Order: sequence, then structure tokens, then C-alpha cells
Amino acid sequence: MLVPITRTTLEELIPATATGAQYVYVWDSFQTFVKRLIGSIAGVFVVWILSGLLHSDGLSLFLGIFVGLYWLWAPIAKASFRNSRNRRYPYAGFWQGRILDVYVTEEIVGTEETTNQYGELVIVENRERRLNLEVGDRTGFETSIQVPLQKQYKLLGVGLAVQMLVLSETPDLSSIAKISDIYVPSRNLWVSDYPVVRHDAFVNVSQKIVGRVKSGSSRSESASRRSAAGVDDRGLDRYGAETPRRGSQPRRPTPESADRRRADTPTYDDERYNPNDDRGYRRPSPERRPPDR
Repeated sequence: MLVPITRTTLEELIPATATGAQYVYVWDSFQTFVKRLIGSIAGVFVVWILSGLLHSDGLSLFLGIFVGLYWLWAPIAKASFRNSRNRRYPYAGFWQGRILDVYVTEEIVGTEETTNQYGELVIVENRERRLNLEVGDRTGFETSIQVPLQKQYKLLGVGLAVQMLVLSETPDLSSIAKISDIYVPSRNLWVSDYPVVRHDAFVNVSQKIVGRVKSGSSRSESASRRSAAGVDDRGLDRYGAETPRRGSQPRRPTPESADRRRADTPTYDDERYNPNDDRGYRRPSPERRPPDR
């Protein structure tokens, strides 16, 4: 299932500024924080040296504070830049499919150069176990995502329904340029390396779209059952007669209506019969008399 979404919904799912989950992800490890802190200290020292050339105490103070807080605003700027790259796609859609395969592999995540006891250069490969998730739908669309292995991913299995946001440059979403993190509704679980979308906003959008699709399918099934039974949406059967509602009693003719119909009903005797009348009257058959004995 692929449902296009509006630009407003896309901007709600991928905000311009970094979310809390994105900030935590970009913050990375303690070593990264130390590197940013050293960069901030070095930047303040450079601004202090150049303060004599700037000839402006206000500008020097502003640059000093700005550079000194580099360790704080750098993750926000990095995550916001990634959001802007995702928001540049003009079209997006809500996709739902199934898990086709789940398997674990070992991937090289980095290399280090060191020397052994003989003074020879040795390259050490850093490997990490990663989860590979392949998803697809009935239309033949298939894609895969690779994320670091976590304990909660043991709940995943082939056949589970999954949802995600797809980004495209074509209005009909015929070509998918990028996908977001994958959401598993039955497990309330997110499979992702980087949180592309706001998880709370995506869950709300998912509930609205899935609920609307289910209500539409239930109405179509009800209409198909009524059509198979010979009843249309107006409550008329295939012959145009009104069908009685459930729990209602059929209407019984009153004596007055019976007398009225009797008075309005033409008599079909031989004297009043007109063969040129186009109302479809038929000559009544003659009375049968018992044979003469």
C-alpha cells in the first residue's frame, strides 16, 4: 500500500530543526564530545588572538561565545542539515508492506593502522554485527535496510506488517529516491540507524491513514454484498422495488386502499374492451361452461 501525503504532513514528519532523537544520535560517543570540546577551546583562543585586529569588543565577544559553544550547537546544525536534505524532495508517501527476510551479517565499520611487535604496519578491521531487513509489497516493490544489531530486534519475523515514509521526485511516486526508518506496528518497534522522521508524528499519521483505508474497504465490501444480493444504495432491489428494512414489518393494505384500488382498476369485459388500447389489456378468456349432458 502506497498513499501520497501532502507537503504539510511531510514537513510535520521531518521538521526543519533537529529532534531530540536526532540530537542524541548525532551527539555520538564521549570521544566525539571531547573532540568538539577541544575544537571549541581552540576556537576561543583564535578569537582572542584576533580580537586586536577586529577593533570591536562586541564582535569579539559574540564570536567568542559562538565558537565556545560549538560543542553544544554542532549536533543541532548537523542534524538540521540532514533534515534539509530530506525535505528537499518534493513528493512523499506513506508505505505499508511486509517483512520478506531477516538475517544478520558482519560488516566492516572502520579500520585502524597500528604496528606489531616487529615494527610492521598492520591494518586492523573493526567489524560489527548488523541486522539486514528486507521488505516488500504486492506490487513488487522491494527494498532493504541495514542497522546495528540490538536485542529488541529478536521480535522481528517474516510476514510482519511494516510501515515507513518514502521520498520521491516524481508526482506519482513511481521511483523511490529514499526511505525512512521502518516502523513495526504490531511490535511497536522502530528499526533504524538514524531517526529520519518524528516517531510520534508518524504513528499519528499511520493511524489516520490505516483507519481511513479500512473504513473505505469496509464500505466497498458492504456495497459489493448489497450488489450481489440485488439491492442498491437507495434500498431498491434489482427490479426497482423498495426492500423492507431490518426489523420492519411489511405494509398491509387497509380496507380504504383496497376499495380505492378496486375502483381504479378497469374492468375487462367484452363491452369495454378496446383492441386498439396500448395499455396492455388482454381480453379475458370466456367462461367455461360444463358440457351439456
